[in-house]
Amino acid sequence: MEHNDISVGLDIGTTKIVAMIGRRNEYGKIELLGTGKAKSLGVHRGVVNNITQTIQSIQMAVDEAIAVSGIAIKEAVVGIAGQHIRSLQHSDYITRANSEEVISDDDLDKLEKQVHKLVMLPGEEIIHVLPQEFKVDGQAEITEPVGMYGGRLEANFHVVVGQVSSIRNIGRCIKSAGLNLAGITLEPLASAEAVLSNEEKEAGVALIDIGGGTTDLAIFKNGIIRHTAVIPFGGNVITEDIKEGCSIIEKQAELLKTKFGSAWPGENKDNEIVSIPGLRGRDPKEITLKNLSRIIHARVVEIIEQVFLEIKNYGHEEPKKKLIAGIVLTGGGAQLKHLKQLVEYITGMDTRIGYPNENLAGDSDESLSSPQYATAVGLLMNGLNRLDKQKEKIAQQQITEEQVENKNEVENEVEEKPEEFKEPKKSIFEKWGDKFRDFLDNAE
Repeated sequence: MEHNDISVGLDIGTTKIVAMIGRRNEYGKIELLGTGKAKSLGVHRGVVNNITQTIQSIQMAVDEAIAVSGIAIKEAVVGIAGQHIRSLQHSDYITRANSEEVISDDDLDKLEKQVHKLVMLPGEEIIHVLPQEFKVDGQAEITEPVGMYGGRLEANFHVVVGQVSSIRNIGRCIKSAGLNLAGITLEPLASAEAVLSNEEKEAGVALIDIGGGTTDLAIFKNGIIRHTAVIPFGGNVITEDIKEGCSIIEKQAELLKTKFGSAWPGENKDNEIVSIPGLRGRDPKEITLKNLSRIIHARVVEIIEQVFLEIKNYGHEEPKKKLIAGIVLTGGGAQLKHLKQLVEYITGMDTRIGYPNENLAGDSDESLSSPQYATAVGLLMNGLNRLDKQKEKIAQQQITEEQVENKNEVENEVEEKPEEFKEPKKSIFEKWGDKFRDFLDNAE
């Protein structure tokens, strides 16, 4: 098995760490070769706060994925989230030396690198520079400037910024777990890759990824990322509220939330009761499901209202910025009963639950198409896209080198041979025939 077409996505979450090994099959779908999952012990609200425990959790998840797939892995694409993440809009331009030449990818890279030099607040670092629209010599609303003529290339960028220390801590954990960092990606962007369709991104959509420690938001319109935000609340605060409100331990609170929890209090009758075993010789506790739903409802409303405020800040209420495709909910928290209905009630926007199974091969394990694995699938897809780009670049370089070599050879032959010994020019068909014969000779 060739290992150069395999990538690894590593989702370092607040409640779980997932390592996913996969590759693309002949239909362009993701074939999962191995998945490992471990309880996350050293991460709080998306930020590493215990290096040793995080390293152990990463190693457990990676070892499990290796055991399942039988493939040794060296590097991984890692997701980053946390309350330290912020985003800003920035415009920049470059003046090209020769406007007679068409704009190339190198010009776009040069412009992007210029944005990376932006002066940030102390202790901050740029994670992503995402181009939105381009202008060429004042002509606006260009989405793909490559191949156009122009002297001045201008663009609006969505810049994602994070704390240097948090990024370095993640890097250290990855290295200590015996892996190289193939790339770092904002988690809501990875989740969006896994669960959103191109039509939704075009129409305008808000992706809400409700994780254990954070709720991540990514807004797309006209196929372009427009706004990102990380809200420092997730499923863990709901569990904490149940623990406090019902005077039970965390393990029981989590079980209550996932098995009997609902975001809609009107759903439960007053006489529906669940009995919880008491601690060591104590009597069991009886909790009404209506009371449980009220606790969950109060916290979920708070989270949704904060996210909706971010959607309003983006400008959803303006006709041009309207999100026609509404909201897509994903992440572990999206599995909460009646959450979709509550989100629709609060925001008045169409809502669906986002599953990553559309991008997975048909024979994938059904449990891995759950919303809680959306980020891991997205990171894996990101890694595979990076591999494709690297292969393209290498192929392009080889073509360029061959062209230069051929040119030099032709020039040398012309210099060396007297006029009467010069070979007659070969026709296109003769050249093609020679190449085809070479190919067959090599194949043998």
